[in-house]
Amino acid sequence: MPKRGENIRKRKDGRWEGRYLRQVNGGKKYRSVYGTTYSEVKQKLFDEKKKEADAEQIKDKPETFMTIQKLSQLWFAEVEPDLKCSTFQKYTSIYEKHIQNQLGELTISEINSDVVAKSLPRQFSQSTYKSIYCVLNQILRFGARNYGLPGVSLKQYSVVKQVRPAETMVQGDQQKLLECLYTDMDNCKLGIVVCLNLGLRLGEICALKWEDIDFRNKILHVNRTVQRLKSDHDGKKTQLVESIPKTACSVREIPLPDYLVKLLLQFRGKGIYVLNGTSPMDPRTYQNKFQHYLREAGVKLTHFHTLRHTFATNCINQGADAKSVSELLGHANVNITLNRYVHPGMDVKRNVLDSLTSIYGQKMGQVS
Repeated sequence: MPKRGENIRKRKDGRWEGRYLRQVNGGKKYRSVYGTTYSEVKQKLFDEKKKEADAEQIKDKPETFMTIQKLSQLWFAEVEPDLKCSTFQKYTSIYEKHIQNQLGELTISEINSDVVAKSLPRQFSQSTYKSIYCVLNQILRFGARNYGLPGVSLKQYSVVKQVRPAETMVQGDQQKLLECLYTDMDNCKLGIVVCLNLGLRLGEICALKWEDIDFRNKILHVNRTVQRLKSDHDGKKTQLVESIPKTACSVREIPLPDYLVKLLLQFRGKGIYVLNGTSPMDPRTYQNKFQHYLREAGVKLTHFHTLRHTFATNCINQGADAKSVSELLGHANVNITLNRYVHPGMDVKRNVLDSLTSIYGQKMGQVS
């Protein structure tokens, strides 16, 4: 016979049984736990009753008991089907590296802008800070939307922006590289020429197919990109993933100049991809090829993305309007183009100042 208030009894089969009330679909139903000894069942009952009590507290005040770790797991499960694979991996990487250990055990009621700012190291770049706050705010908005949590909006405090000057290739190095590329040209060298002339991203040129080039209307269609992503949880294995471009604006049409159409026609073959025949080129492989061409040309080593910056700067230097250049690059707005991709050289700046001679230099001959 059970002790008063415990609801624990020994069954005919020799086992001990404990019963407790549990919330089920708005009502209460009895549930049982079993064990070989009275003490074992008593502990199990205590654990289950504590879970029920905790659940009631979370229901009444979820912000006090829901941790960032728990909420993030729910958020990742919801957004994974709708995000690009690369975006989902970026978010999980940001969370695991910069949020989980520092903030994961905090409850929603303990999170605010001051707490987050104090938990983050000062040496991060502006871009890393932006990504951390982006992920955190999305998690918190998810909690407010789905679990009635307070609508906390974290404000990113100003940090000293570490500006790394973007590189472009000077005219002399561009000519050296072009001479190297036009010597014994193949499809890979052709791809570098295309990027220097059209500003394509590394992943975009690696995924470019011959069917993306409309030779009749002289238009190149950017429809896809390729990148190497993790294929398992610990990141030891990777695979090439072909997907839509970086953003909606990156899906674009680029008019082809006549000389580039003629050059492309010379290498048009039976393969599917422009660079690699039957499969997309691995971006890491193509980056290494680019480095090889720079060494062969006797030009300073630089990253593949420098070709994109050089293209944008050349366009502006030749008098192109910023809006057209922005659309050719596939940017969401003109400010990105002007602030990050256009880098006028000293000769261009000198020409600008020399052009003011007609205004300010008229009286120079009269100076005695």
